[in-house]
Amino acid sequence: MKKPIYILAIESSCDDTSASVICNAKVLSNVVANQEVHSKYGGVVPELASRAHQQNIVPVVQQALEQANVKKENLSAIAFTRGPGLMGSLLVGTSFAKSLALGLQIPLIDVNHMQAHILAHFIEEEGAKIPPFPFICLTISGGHTQIVKITNHFEMEILGETIDDAVGEAFDKSAKILGLPYPGGPLIDKYAKLGNPKAFPFTKPKVGDLDFSFSGLKTGILYFIQKQQRINPNFIEENLNDICASIQYTIVEILMNKLKNAVKKTGIKHIAIAGGVSANSEIRNRLQLAEKHFGWTTYIPKFQYTTDNAAMIAITGYLKYLNNDYSDVSVTAKARLKVTE
Repeated sequence: MKKPIYILAIESSCDDTSASVICNAKVLSNVVANQEVHSKYGGVVPELASRAHQQNIVPVVQQALEQANVKKENLSAIAFTRGPGLMGSLLVGTSFAKSLALGLQIPLIDVNHMQAHILAHFIEEEGAKIPPFPFICLTISGGHTQIVKITNHFEMEILGETIDDAVGEAFDKSAKILGLPYPGGPLIDKYAKLGNPKAFPFTKPKVGDLDFSFSGLKTGILYFIQKQQRINPNFIEENLNDICASIQYTIVEILMNKLKNAVKKTGIKHIAIAGGVSANSEIRNRLQLAEKHFGWTTYIPKFQYTTDNAAMIAITGYLKYLNNDYSDVSVTAKARLKVTE
């Protein structure tokens, strides 16, 4: 019997400190410390994020090892997020992972956060479907919106991406216009369930077949709200559910139309979603409907693997470990990193 491979992974790209232990492709623990400090600022404050990572990283790693019931001496390698993300936050995880790998004299594995979102689909769990190659992945998060073609674990090609704002920003900034607290995306999803998605039609931006643009939509929503409030100062309170449902409907329509174009262009009907925004209930719902209507096979990750978490870093680290793809201790964090790097 082959010796089990234990990977400890650290994720610190934005405002969540996370650590996970994986045995081969099975997750033994996935601990996430959220940072509440940012909500009063209406967005992530980088300096506060990196300070909170410094406070959280030791207890989070300790907890992940204890939950997994794995001793440091049994670890095969340490994986960590190299980028993309906030530089100060990445530096905390990078330097901690390096020193731990050096201390334990085990391999260090750097992970591309965007690849990890996609490769979270390869975590082995009961009832989880693993996509076959090639498949298409719609990666949607606060900072990224991309359609990626995945030929094998580490061969990826960007078919289309946003030319300005990411879909997560479109949700959060629309929520801010409505006076909802940060992060507003989940709140729009919550109120949208109670509203009419066709109540207020918003114009969809015109860009290439596979590219996205959300800044014009955001501006359109702002002007619409301002105009309505001049007529009726209570417009938002009286129509909140319908406004949220209409915003969500428009954003999800944009995403689905681009996916249809990608399927038409590539002929690939295995469609996965990844990233924080893939927790959105309407996107999940529409993808499941697409299985019936278009004959797609869709792959939707578990909620806990959609937002920033170390389990996705761990599975990517495990797949790189199998390829002996280790990092040198001189590796540096990179705030900007393409999914193909």
